[in-house]
Amino acid sequence: MIDMKNAKKEFQNYVSNYNPDDPHVKIKIAHIGRVTDIARKTAEYLNLSKDDVNLAELIGLLHDIGRFEQVRRYHTFLDKKSVNHGKLGVQILFEDGLIRKFVKDNQYDEIIKKAILNHNCLKIEDGLSERELLHAKLIRDSDKTDIFYSLITDDIQAIYGKPDISDEQISDEIYREFIEEKRINYNNMQTGADILVSHFAYIFDFNYIYGLEIFEKNQYVEKLYKRFHFNNPETNKRYNEIFRQSKEYMLKKL
Repeated sequence: MIDMKNAKKEFQNYVSNYNPDDPHVKIKIAHIGRVTDIARKTAEYLNLSKDDVNLAELIGLLHDIGRFEQVRRYHTFLDKKSVNHGKLGVQILFEDGLIRKFVKDNQYDEIIKKAILNHNCLKIEDGLSERELLHAKLIRDSDKTDIFYSLITDDIQAIYGKPDISDEQISDEIYREFIEEKRINYNNMQTGADILVSHFAYIFDFNYIYGLEIFEKNQYVEKLYKRFHFNNPETNKRYNEIFRQSKEYMLKKL
């Protein structure tokens, strides 16, 4: 049995160990709270059992728990420059034994572990059970939905490591991957503009329509697009095409 009231209490106890004035910590606590809510609503949208609704909500609460140690140790959210935060979260929960504070029953351990390990990967690993795959897909959608909200509302410095990316360029390889409607390979990213393109590419990786409905209802794609402009004419041309293709793809899916 999953006691979400207790799980949320233990989460607050855990994050109290980190600097509450650090903007990275603030951003991540707020993000996790919203993802937890989106995961629950997505599970309800899919008419899942009460047990799976609670499990989806718990995974939402725990999916980014590795972020706090990541920012404390490395002062960045960029996995490429630090550590895979999904793997770090699993280590903290399961190797260090923290998971038992959040849920006493170990029957959910493998599902939680697989969901966290796969939430930030380029694609979901093969060989998962039906239930493991369900929750891996669900947390990926929930995470991406709220990341877009964060990209629209949060401080640019905290997200991209600098207050202005208007002089940066979209690299050829990243642009090609986007135009081909591929998931962006994070190892190929070279600039903040490339990171921005990878965020637009999230729409190619939704498993359930619920997330895209939230995007359209709240005009997330338009709002993110309007937040940036690039000084290089070729980069700005590419950026306009990325926006156009994002809208076209999303509306086709809806």
